[in-house]
Amino acid sequence: MSAVAADNVLDLPIGDASRAGREVAVTLDGVLDTRAGELVTPAEFAKRLANTRVLFIGEEHTNPEFHDVEFAAVKALHDAGREVLIGLEMYPYDQQAPLDQWIDGKLTEKGFVDLSGWYVYWSHHWGYYRDIFNYARENGLRMYGVNMPRADVNLVREKGFDALDPEARSHLPPKIDVTSAEHRRLFRSYFTADDALHSQMSEAQLDSLYRAQVTWDATMGWNAAQALEKHGGKNAIIVIFIGAGHVAYNLGGVRQLTANYSGEVRSLIPVAVRGADGKPVGPVRASYADFIWGVPGRDGPGLPVLGVSLAGRIGKEPSKVIQVDKDGSAAQAGIKVGDVIVRLDDVAIRSTTDLQSATGEYAWGDDAALEIRRDGKPMKVDLVFRRPTPK
Repeated sequence: MSAVAADNVLDLPIGDASRAGREVAVTLDGVLDTRAGELVTPAEFAKRLANTRVLFIGEEHTNPEFHDVEFAAVKALHDAGREVLIGLEMYPYDQQAPLDQWIDGKLTEKGFVDLSGWYVYWSHHWGYYRDIFNYARENGLRMYGVNMPRADVNLVREKGFDALDPEARSHLPPKIDVTSAEHRRLFRSYFTADDALHSQMSEAQLDSLYRAQVTWDATMGWNAAQALEKHGGKNAIIVIFIGAGHVAYNLGGVRQLTANYSGEVRSLIPVAVRGADGKPVGPVRASYADFIWGVPGRDGPGLPVLGVSLAGRIGKEPSKVIQVDKDGSAAQAGIKVGDVIVRLDDVAIRSTTDLQSATGEYAWGDDAALEIRRDGKPMKVDLVFRRPTPK
């Protein structure tokens, strides 16, 4: 989940009671220790994590500045002499072999992206993470998939935790807490009134979605801690890259893990100093994360996307457009709902995964030939990957 919502999830009076009543200012390129109320350097940040075993970093998946912070945090810890392991939301725990092969230098970049199923398991541009993955390989930092396979998450969502078989259940902590009123409040705060999907959900549907959220929270922290205990040394720390909604106020992954793990667990979330409207971000609650790292903020995705949603597995034509982003590249090229995307340059598009993978080869400003069918008739469209015009 993103850390932006109408209910201002950055300033809710929830989380750690000693900080929940206090607000803090975000400083651009500053690292704020919210427990001490002090700005620190990246090197001092690493020192303050000397006893920490698990660090959750909450990201916005399509914001390059958030990934810059992830890189900087990992580098600061590595430079401080820590053994750093990295836990990844984007891979389930049963996809470990390609990650090991990547770190061991056995795969090219393209080979890794294809073999690991990057665009199968993760819908976001590889370019956001390239520098981190290269740094990990160059420095021998082991990486671990910590997410749960989608089928198991869906099973919990539909039938509850008891529906999992013993093998799947072993990747969750012994105790899972679904009783936190504050966490449910946070969960609801991400859904705005004009959210066409979630605003129409019944209470039963929202409860099932909440079970899925808790499943992600619990399994990713637990699998990361297990990887640390199995593969890390005495001085090791595992840094988990995970959506900010799973980290905020230490109510998601942090809370589920600390109830089942004796090691010290901390959180870091970057926060943009300006919103999409260009206005300064208001106060942030001190309980939002243990460390808050100020970043510039941007409007729209940082790397190219076409700006469409496809029918995927729910339709007879998986590449049929069911939604067009208002100011995206596709809209600017005249793509409409109902069009069927056949080919992007020389790449046949048969699924959302095909489209995401093909789009990952382009930069902003690149042009491409898009072949579509409209009302059954073939058409060719000249496309340029352009950022939305700032408002």
